[in-house]
Amino acid sequence: MGRAVTVATCALNQWALDFEGNLERIFRSIDIAKSKGARYRLGPELEICGYGCSDHYYESDTLLHSFQVLEKLLASPATQDIICDVGMPVLHRNVRYNCRVIFLNKKILLIRPKISLANAGNYRELRWFTPWSKARHVEEYFLPRIIQEVTGQETVPFGDAVLATKDTCLGAEICEELWAPNSPHIEMGLDGVEIFTNSSGSHHVLRKAHTRVDLVNSATAKNGGIYILANQKGCDGDRLYYDGCAMISMNGETVAQGSQFSLDDVEVLVATLDLEDVRSYRAEISSRNLAASKVNPYPRVKVNFALSCPDDLAVPTCMPVQWRHHSPEEEISLGPACWLWDYLRRSKQAGFFLPLSGGIDSSATACIVYSMCHQVCLAVKNGNADVLADARRIVNDETYIPEDPREFCKRVLTTCYMASENSSQDTCNRAKLLAEQIGSYHINLNIDAAVKAVVGIFSVVTGRTPRFSVYGGSSRESLALQNVQARIRMVLSYLFAQLTLWARGMPGGLLVLGSANVDESLCGYLTKYDCSSADINPIGGISKTDLKNFIQYCIENFQLMALRSIMSAPPTAELEPLVDGQVAQTDEADMGMTYAELSIYGKLRKIAKAGPYSMFCKLINIWKENLTPREVASKVKRFFRMYSVNRHKMTTLTPSYHAENYSPDDNRFDLRPFLYNTSWSWQFRCIDNQVN
Repeated sequence: MGRAVTVATCALNQWALDFEGNLERIFRSIDIAKSKGARYRLGPELEICGYGCSDHYYESDTLLHSFQVLEKLLASPATQDIICDVGMPVLHRNVRYNCRVIFLNKKILLIRPKISLANAGNYRELRWFTPWSKARHVEEYFLPRIIQEVTGQETVPFGDAVLATKDTCLGAEICEELWAPNSPHIEMGLDGVEIFTNSSGSHHVLRKAHTRVDLVNSATAKNGGIYILANQKGCDGDRLYYDGCAMISMNGETVAQGSQFSLDDVEVLVATLDLEDVRSYRAEISSRNLAASKVNPYPRVKVNFALSCPDDLAVPTCMPVQWRHHSPEEEISLGPACWLWDYLRRSKQAGFFLPLSGGIDSSATACIVYSMCHQVCLAVKNGNADVLADARRIVNDETYIPEDPREFCKRVLTTCYMASENSSQDTCNRAKLLAEQIGSYHINLNIDAAVKAVVGIFSVVTGRTPRFSVYGGSSRESLALQNVQARIRMVLSYLFAQLTLWARGMPGGLLVLGSANVDESLCGYLTKYDCSSADINPIGGISKTDLKNFIQYCIENFQLMALRSIMSAPPTAELEPLVDGQVAQTDEADMGMTYAELSIYGKLRKIAKAGPYSMFCKLINIWKENLTPREVASKVKRFFRMYSVNRHKMTTLTPSYHAENYSPDDNRFDLRPFLYNTSWSWQFRCIDNQVN
């Protein structure tokens, strides 16, 4: 009959401009797919060059090297007798397109350009590519000579078409097109396409995975069909972590689920599905069939190849599975950990250096590194040769096998408590105990001599000695003295990161980890060029509320009991003098707002697109049980003053793992001025009018 089709999709840890490595991973995925009987293989978006090439897409080199990789794929015996669907940029009539190149047995069947480009949040595809706007239209594409020599083709179809094999019909979507209100799969399904494919470059955001899964399942629930989704995974060179989740769905139900977080560079899903299940499912949807009878047909590229075998009655088909979603705490434990591992191995450094203050934020960062060590040991135990090779190179030991997360953590993580006369013994003890429990190499040092030396230079030059406010100084003096301590910690962090291993007789340097959370960045509660200035920050896109929940998760799952006292202590910068040996300074008192309030401000400002007036209007209803309109107005004004006064700090924010949709990251996600009129006179007057 020829009704059971076997298809494969994958999640690949591609790296921008790593053409050698990207090619090798594509070949591995094809080999695995063929070994499992697949007749069609789908890969992630722009997998040949890597999704995150950014302005390198403008370069002719990127196009050239992509075609050179394509030539290797076409010419290889490994790609014979399987339809291969790969992603790369293509220049057609001097216009750059984000494309799928679909080929079989050294012949290109179709080049399908992306129709809906992602251009919000972290995505800037319209900067580099042009959407294909000619619906159901195909043109001739003249192949480069290096491709012509392999395929024997001078031109191939380029445009919005579908593939008609001997037994079924396939149509392609590319990432954003699934999320669009007029997704191509709707019209393609009405036109008889039975298998939809989607190659994605979709990144991790906390609590987002279910949205993607629901979209895929709903695509075939109303219209019937098989939906295959491939996605990039890992850190391909910037702040994003692409979280895999390759999947295959049929008639509204998931039949194959890939992992969201893993250290495997290549993950392939294969499913065998019965085309008759699609046809019978569609048969009883009368509204669908009425619409199908009037649909404008797609151009069809005929393919003399079948995804099924003639005699397939005994071939078992896949059954639906229940998708398991991670909790937000698990996502924080796994996503940033995998991102750190990619960054560490690809930067060719020997580990991390973390200023460990004994507070929640730096402790959460330490726990994420510890989680990374767990993932590495688990991957090696499961036979991942790539992870083992990377671990051996990082620790500079060709015989090493990471088996114990604490032992591996001691090799790759150096923590340092940088005490001053304003530090309490409690935070020192908490940092030391946590370091012991996770196994990090821990250093205790005192920065007072350096602080006094720097302030002393100022005093010699000016003849004035600044004082803390508790000793009669002004707020400007006090803030300057706090900032000196914070900035000296940054200078010492980089010094120790560069030379600690050298001092221990070991090769290599360390990456400095920052630990400012997304809420502190939002209101600017950090010193510019202090310990928040680092190489990378795994928690910079995570809220304080989520970090507290993550700390509780680590207590329960990693048995890190040192975290209990850290959880119960009020967050403090410990930059002002102690009172009777106890900490008098707290973060929330300094900010004049709670971390819970900050999360609300952040979501309203970014996600709800609220300026001062709109935020006030929303909050008088949200907080009406506890606050008067005048109190709400006061809080909104304070937030916007702090936010605008400190916005300049975002221009130098440490590259942070992107996990929240209200991140204030100035690099690409949250584009705003950094010199504001901080009086907000017109906006605040509108608020006052409403209060009155």
